[in-house]
Amino acid sequence: MLVLTERLDGYDTFLSGTLEVCGKEFAVRILTLDDVTVLRLGGGRPWPPTTEWTGTLHLSHGARTLSPPDDLTALARDRRRDLTTLDEAELRYALTFLGEATTRSIRAERAAVIVDALPALSNDGSVRPS
Repeated sequence: MLVLTERLDGYDTFLSGTLEVCGKEFAVRILTLDDVTVLRLGGGRPWPPTTEWTGTLHLSHGARTLSPPDDLTALARDRRRDLTTLDEAELRYALTFLGEATTRSIRAERAAVIVDALPALSNDGSVRPS
């Protein structure tokens, strides 16, 4: 794996792209973790033989939306929980966790875990103190 010098922000945690280096293009899988972005080479091609170089990373996907999907919003509303209390990092993790579900039932269970961890709303719509 190749570690980028800067963490890639604002994009899906796991996505694919193309890395252009030394006039050659390499298909890559981009993995953005807590504080680092790494690239995994696809297609069985070897990396260029140097340990440090400059290239251009082409992303085929757009920036990640940080708005909760309808199913999560509806569940939070039904259970009277406040999604707005999540900061950007917490929301990013929650949406990644939800988005990686492989079946509808797993997605529903993951949505429930996220919503149940949120603070409850009072009758007037404000967040109840914990």
